[in-house]
Amino acid sequence: MTDEIGEPLEVRTPAQFKALAHPFRHRLLFALGSGPATISQLATGLGAAKGTVAHHLKVLTEAGMVRIAHTRQVRGGTEQYHERAFRRLFGETADAGATTALFGAVAEELAGDPDPLLHLRHLRLTPAQAERLRAILDALVGEAEEAGPDQPRYGVLVSLYRRPDPADPRPPGS
Repeated sequence: MTDEIGEPLEVRTPAQFKALAHPFRHRLLFALGSGPATISQLATGLGAAKGTVAHHLKVLTEAGMVRIAHTRQVRGGTEQYHERAFRRLFGETADAGATTALFGAVAEELAGDPDPLLHLRHLRLTPAQAERLRAILDALVGEAEEAGPDQPRYGVLVSLYRRPDPADPRPPGS
């Protein structure tokens, strides 16, 4: 496994948005969050055919979101272990299709937890307050330390966005 795995990845290319447009690829990225895995391991863990896993891994690899962590010789062949090429994703541009796909994948994740923490709150903030809150949330998630591999995995989804004000004709961010 390489040491650059901690780098965040900004989603901005058409290939990256395409890769995020399919919910199964979100499941693969979540699964690879546990560490490198082979196509067989991913197929078994996700209850999918190896061909399906291979196809979606190829799309993610071409988008720069997955890479080969290492290989191993097995019974006359080479087994490839795939890993995520990033620690976390972020995006500065709004893409409704990618956002919808991401929330669909998150909904699947939440469905498996009988007691998830989920808040949606609207606040009135000055631009300075919003920037401070953004920095705090980014630091909180970015600096969270991982426990050992024998500990349960948790998902964290953080978003701060400006809601359009129906009384304000200016678009958000202006």
